[in-house]
Formats: sequence, structure tokens, C-alpha cells
Amino acid sequence: MKKFSNSYMMLYALGIAAIVAVLLTVVSLSLKARQETNIRNEKMQMLLATIGVQSERDGVETEYNKYFKEELNVAVEGEEPLSVYLFEKDGKRGYVIPTKGNGLWGKIYANIALAEDLNTIVGITFSHDSETPGLGAEITSESFCNQFIGKKILDEEGKVVSVAVIKHADVADMHQVDAISGGTMTSNGVSEMLLNGLTRYQEFITSERKEATNE
Repeated sequence: MKKFSNSYMMLYALGIAAIVAVLLTVVSLSLKARQETNIRNEKMQMLLATIGVQSERDGVETEYNKYFKEELNVAVEGEEPLSVYLFEKDGKRGYVIPTKGNGLWGKIYANIALAEDLNTIVGITFSHDSETPGLGAEITSESFCNQFIGKKILDEEGKVVSVAVIKHADVADMHQVDAISGGTMTSNGVSEMLLNGLTRYQEFITSERKEATNE
């Protein structure tokens, strides 16, 4: 085989590609555990923030275990089980319900903390993949999230009606908060996400409220 023949060059390129592939695989596997830990810690931080507890990534698990007592799996026909996180804070029990939906440019997410009545919002956090800074991305701001505190997700019959994000909302209405200025599509996405997401928990909410009434 000639040193610079086509066969030689092809074998050489394949050899280099194989070496690079092996190195990338080794690096990926070596970082996988750390990546999974970071994702888990970030999730715990978000859940803590939802109930008004700020935490550092180092030691977040200890802080998480102080407040969160159990993760429930809620069965939904034809779907993967849904998660509900039980917490206790200041001697009061509550539930955190996660959900996700679509914003203007990508996925948006929410964690909704409900009081023991499974109706009153006591905290909420939002995150997003790619909403516009200064506009739709403002769903993560404290001022936007604080509007939800004290609002109700159920009507008088116990049916999920959620909280709508609308322009010029009636602040006295237990099911309305003000939309983000210039972020109409994201605001609409939040409304839809909350209604659709919470509705999936209707059976769980009804069952838990009935059980609490019979205690």
C-alpha cells in the first residue's frame, strides 16, 4: 500500500474518527453522573423557590428534605404518571404541582404551590427555554409571580378553572392576573398551560379534598 494512497487516507481518517468517538464517549460517560446531579439539584432549588425558600446548590438536598416530605405519582389514563410534591412549611401542609406548555418560542414551565385546600395558590415559579428577554421572559420575575399568591384554581363546585393571564385584569377576581406588557403570546401560553396542566390533576384534587373533608 502506498503511503499516500486513497486507501491509506481513508483508513487514516477512519482511525482518527474512531479515536475521537471513543474519547467523546468516555468524556460523556464521565460527566453523566455530574450532569444528572446538577439537574436534580436545580429541580430541588426550583421546588424550594416555589414555596418561598431560597437555597444554594451546595447542600440543597438537606434543605429540600426539611420541607418536602413525599413525591406522589398520580395515575392518568393513557399517560405517564404525574408528580405531586407534598411539603410542610410553618406548620402548614401543601402541594406543589408541576406543569409545562408552549410559549412564543419554546417550552415554558411552572411549579404551582397550593395550600392544603388544594385551591389557594401560595407560591409559583416559572421557567422557559427561549422566551424574549424583557418581554415573555418576564414570567420568571418576582412581580409577575407574586400576582398569583392568594388566587384560586377551583370554582365553587370544585372544578379546575385555573387563573387566566389577561390584560387589565380585575385584581379582585380570584381567577385573573395581569398579562405581561408586550408579551401577549407568552401570557396566553401561560394561561393555557395552567388550565390544561391543572385540569389533568382534577381527579386527584377532587379525591384529596373529599378525603380531607371526611377526616
